[in-house]
Amino acid sequence: MTSPRNPPEPSSGSRQMTNLPKGFALHVGNIGIKDDTDDLMVLTCDTGSVAAGVFTQSRFAGPNIEISKQNIATGVVKAIAVISKNANVATGAMGRANAEEITELVASTVGADPNEIILGSTGVIGVQYPMDKIRDYLTQLTAPFSGQEAESAAAAIMTTDTHPKVAAAAAGPATIVGIAKGVGMIEPDMATMIAIITTDAEIDSDRLNEIFRQVVNKSFNALSVDTDTSTSDMAIVLTSGQAGAVEENQFESALEAVCLDLTRQLAADGEGAETLVVVDVNSARDEEQARRVAKAIVNSPLVKTAIHGRDPNWGRVAMAIGKCGDADINQQDVSIYFGDQEVYPTPASPQKLSELETYLASAEVRITADLGIANGTFTAYGCDLTDGYVRINADYTT
Repeated sequence: MTSPRNPPEPSSGSRQMTNLPKGFALHVGNIGIKDDTDDLMVLTCDTGSVAAGVFTQSRFAGPNIEISKQNIATGVVKAIAVISKNANVATGAMGRANAEEITELVASTVGADPNEIILGSTGVIGVQYPMDKIRDYLTQLTAPFSGQEAESAAAAIMTTDTHPKVAAAAAGPATIVGIAKGVGMIEPDMATMIAIITTDAEIDSDRLNEIFRQVVNKSFNALSVDTDTSTSDMAIVLTSGQAGAVEENQFESALEAVCLDLTRQLAADGEGAETLVVVDVNSARDEEQARRVAKAIVNSPLVKTAIHGRDPNWGRVAMAIGKCGDADINQQDVSIYFGDQEVYPTPASPQKLSELETYLASAEVRITADLGIANGTFTAYGCDLTDGYVRINADYTT
């Protein structure tokens, strides 16, 4: 175990890093769960932040989720701590007691009440925390922190991610910076993976909660890597308010841009993935129908493997649409496209099919299904299915 530390400042000549918004500070370190990389992140707001969040609906949610849901209900959060490589799920009464103790230790470090702390955790299910290591580390840790680099925070919360995921946007005088992790066991149910969004925009707690839920529904909840909902999902937004008030529509647009950027990064880095898959469903009865059809397409193992194999087999897309079973989906009204090329009902020529094989080898592939019913639309994000996914998950704990 290394001693508590703050992330180093970038040396001159290093790549540009993304600083947190005004009012936030960061500590990352190694508490001994991971062998050689950071596995703890603590993010603080010096004045306490207005907060909103959404959490997994899994019936196997861990005690960290239960505690965090209770604490965020107050609308004010002073710190978020995330432990990586251990989910603290299905760990019984001891797991609950450990989560409560960590919350108290973090609160003591940052000068807050335990009910002002959000505690995230991600990794292997069914394993108790190494509390001796965590306790020793947190009792040595002192605040205030000085770290500002979002990339350091994003790296500390990774499990099977291949790189840190950071996104940023401006909303008038305010800044929005988000980090996220999670590339397997991903199909959100009200939240996804772990995503933490920070901003210095001043906004009312109720409106922040309402706007964030709308944005999550169109971004993180539009993501699926493998149809599996994590037991540890959470998406949190915190604002220090130090940049002052911003125009609400401008704030929502910038927040959506950050969350959608992170969503695309997560999909593209899906375990073993080689291709980002974007599915647009248009002319549906309503948004809900468009969502179900888009998810059916992006989740289909046959569609995912066809893309991985560079096989423009639109029949697999038709299958995914058809299995939704909606009585108002009529095959004679449906159109299917790979990229800009229609493949159904007008078949592609042999030359176009050859070109589509090249297109399917792109880093990003877009599938469009027009249902020909009404005006509902939705876009889902996923990835191809490779032998790399099988190997990562076959060997996850061994």
